[in-house]
Amino acid sequence: MQKMKWSVIAFAVAAATSQMAVASQQSESQGFIEDSKLDLHARTLYFNRDFRNDRGQYNYDKDNKKARKMKAANGKTQGYREDLGLGLKAIYESGFTQGTVGFGVDAFGLQGIKLDSGGGRHGNNQFPTDGRSGKAQDNYSQAGAAVKARLSNTTLKYGQQFVDLPVLSTDDSRLLPQSTTGFLITSEEIDGLVVHAGHFTALSAMDQSFRDSETSSGRTLRSIDLVGARYNFTDNLSAAYYYADAKTGQKGNYVAADPANDVEQSGGRYNAKKQYLNVNYNHPIADDQSVTVDFNAYSTRYNNKELADKRTTKNNVRSMAFAYNLGAHTFTVGRQCVEGNEDGGYVYGYDGGGSVYLLNDVQFNDFTQKGEVSNQVRYDLDLETFGVPGLSFMTRYVRGSKIASDGNRHQGKNWERDIDVRYVVQSGVAKDLSLHVRNATYRANDAAGNPDINEVRFIAEYPLSIL
Repeated sequence: MQKMKWSVIAFAVAAATSQMAVASQQSESQGFIEDSKLDLHARTLYFNRDFRNDRGQYNYDKDNKKARKMKAANGKTQGYREDLGLGLKAIYESGFTQGTVGFGVDAFGLQGIKLDSGGGRHGNNQFPTDGRSGKAQDNYSQAGAAVKARLSNTTLKYGQQFVDLPVLSTDDSRLLPQSTTGFLITSEEIDGLVVHAGHFTALSAMDQSFRDSETSSGRTLRSIDLVGARYNFTDNLSAAYYYADAKTGQKGNYVAADPANDVEQSGGRYNAKKQYLNVNYNHPIADDQSVTVDFNAYSTRYNNKELADKRTTKNNVRSMAFAYNLGAHTFTVGRQCVEGNEDGGYVYGYDGGGSVYLLNDVQFNDFTQKGEVSNQVRYDLDLETFGVPGLSFMTRYVRGSKIASDGNRHQGKNWERDIDVRYVVQSGVAKDLSLHVRNATYRANDAAGNPDINEVRFIAEYPLSIL
């Protein structure tokens, strides 16, 4: 689902404190080898979903806004998914050669290993599916590399890479992350301003190991052009704008704006033009008190010019959050609204769901169906203040209403409750080992068109820096 991030506020605060260019990055280069980094990362993920009150197993993703029944390997239907896997990552980042223009290379290797998943329980997008048996494959792997060049404070990277931007983000919510192929320019020539521009032509799914694989939305990315920037006006105020023009689908197949109504159409292809806006403001009240206001909005236009009616649909979604921090406690409230004539609501489009920088993109659902209005209350607690460093707790409740689904007149309603506990070992041999439990309960009425679900994830992660 989403990338396990209370993303936008954290992103803005990080940008305000660390993205200020104070000197030429290239002039401070120590060399290709001297600045190299090699990081290893192991992730064990136990994942189960229980589709309540229904024996049929569903294939649900936020982009489709629909849940579709799937058959198990034995031909029967099941309402329960459960699997356990180990994901291994090795990521190497070289430094840049010295000189006016520096050159370097980044590379990665990924290995996914199935520890447990029967044919009737497979389907959480953890592992590739064997085409003959319908069961999860025992293992899968991927490797990639990119070359890079840097002039002053501007870096150009070309090749296979990981990207985290509001209009394209390689999702990392399963065993292994997505990767995308193309070029990305990152420029920090002006203090407080970070500019991105890129062009990408391939995307691999989290549960696949080849280029141009379908994402959980059932689409294949043909190409995407993007440009955008974030500017920190002060240490407490920042704003961002991004634009993307994406083309999806394969030649000879029309992928409609509403995937539930896909129509085979010779030569048909699907396009999406997306804009993103964010404004974030943090107001300190005292040494241990502050208020943060965070606004996010997407405006997207979908079309396929090769269709006879040349139809274009549009969708706008926006969210506003208010967070009050008092020492170890953070209280958040917010609201999210979806508008437009796209039947699928905010149809996400082309990646695995990582770049939905919205308040109510939570553990299972994203509350972006047609006409939906949703509200959230959230509580975070850092237990370091109470003598347990490394332990944190979060719970939230989101309720959505006014959903227009399958022709109903805005009668759809749903809600989700999440509980999240995480502990990071602070010292000793297991230092930085992270143990993370995530629980989600989702319920919807018939008009919303989604199944009830209970979900549990247990994640153990251990990062290790070699260089």
